[in-house]
Amino acid sequence: MTVVASAPGQDRPPDPAVPAGGPGRHRAGAGYGAGRDTAAGRKQRSAGPPPGLPAWPVTALLLLYPLWWALGLGVLIFPILAVPMAYALLRAHLAGRPVRLPPGFWLWAVFLAVLVVSMAALGSEPTGAVPGPASGRMVGVLFRLVEYLAMTVLLIHAGNLTERELPVRRLVRLLGWLFVVTVAGGLLGVFAGTFEFTSPVELLLPPEIRGRGFVQSLVHPYAAQIHDIIGDQRPRPAAPWGYTNTWGNNFCLLVVWFVVAVWGQVTRRRTRLLALACLAVSVVPVVISLNRGLWIGLGLAAGYAALRLALAGRVWVLGALAAAAVVLAAALVVTPLGDVVTARLDNGKSNGVRSYLIERAVAGVAESPVIGYGSTRTTIGGRHSITVGESADCERCGNFTIGGNGQLWQLLIAHGLTGTFAYLGFLGYGVWRFRRDRSPVGIAGSCAILGSFAAMLWYNALVTPLAFMFLAYALLWRNEGRQADESGQHRTGTPDQR
Repeated sequence: MTVVASAPGQDRPPDPAVPAGGPGRHRAGAGYGAGRDTAAGRKQRSAGPPPGLPAWPVTALLLLYPLWWALGLGVLIFPILAVPMAYALLRAHLAGRPVRLPPGFWLWAVFLAVLVVSMAALGSEPTGAVPGPASGRMVGVLFRLVEYLAMTVLLIHAGNLTERELPVRRLVRLLGWLFVVTVAGGLLGVFAGTFEFTSPVELLLPPEIRGRGFVQSLVHPYAAQIHDIIGDQRPRPAAPWGYTNTWGNNFCLLVVWFVVAVWGQVTRRRTRLLALACLAVSVVPVVISLNRGLWIGLGLAAGYAALRLALAGRVWVLGALAAAAVVLAAALVVTPLGDVVTARLDNGKSNGVRSYLIERAVAGVAESPVIGYGSTRTTIGGRHSITVGESADCERCGNFTIGGNGQLWQLLIAHGLTGTFAYLGFLGYGVWRFRRDRSPVGIAGSCAILGSFAAMLWYNALVTPLAFMFLAYALLWRNEGRQADESGQHRTGTPDQR
């Protein structure tokens, strides 16, 4: 595939039939073989302009995600829709349209290579892990590989769409829509925590397959996970993202786009009032989720965004943030939500398990530092004794998943230091590359990616959180190209002005 320089100086591929500046006029570097009447050029002109990329796969993915969840497709929709995306990219490339790769993509390519190479270590075991054959781990490994490849296709496809095909404004609104869906799913989990149903996809599976826990997590829709965190069994919002932690992670990633869609674009006063109501209502599932990582993430996101805006000259944002914090604190004091927060902070039942799993992940990567073990592992027993294990009476007493307590720890145990540095390097390069983008899209995109660095300490990123991180990357990438185009127009003017 032809790789075009990742600095996106053009929003859409040049029309080879019409030189830049209008008919009968040539400019250095315009199109392919500018100024030369070659056989290849004549063939390309006769074929017409390269075909456009369809935006419908991305639109269908985001706009219809509640439908995919209800059908039992959920995260399976990503590799399904990656097929038409990949086909469209290949077709455009073969027709002569340049297919650009995102800045720093070579780092992500290294990560994908390590992903494959590390499969050679599936039969090895770190100290203290339950032994098992490589074949028994292959299903989970292949699932993650397919999803990572689907994320890659999504990033390249979304980044190559032009303003005509899918405007940045519309993509931001689609992500803002998913924030509304997340809030609605959270409220469903709060007020109907036991709600669940058998999906159509689930019905199509044989009973011996659909009864497996891993399969259930993929195809069985439910509103909440029921956990005993503060002394009794309580529902914690999960819909439509499958897990409470994923719900919290996605809430942090999507709220910034909701804010940009409403306040970073021209909207009606009624729209802004409804948006304020949505944000106010969202406090309920955020608190009831008992998700400390979500609370920390929201604080970091608000602080970062306010600081960036203040540095851009909007110092009043700091005062607005302080006022919002006072209002939130008052709401917690005068409502039962404050008692929930206090109870959660006083009950850190998962702290010991998380610390234990971090120790196991670090010890494991010390034994296989280059490529890791290809996948997660299960501990022998629990943190107090190897004789303690999971049972019907105590599902969380032992046999913990090493790498299941955060993306960073999963990267270390599964793909070693090489895969971890490549993964972090790609996202880190994106933050550095687009650091000067002070537009609402630039601040929101860097906020989402930077927030993922904190979230990876306690959240796993695959599948939907990584998808939203990559869409943030694509928006930053496209916004860079759009700003470059606008800057070029200001310097040279339009053809008529010249």
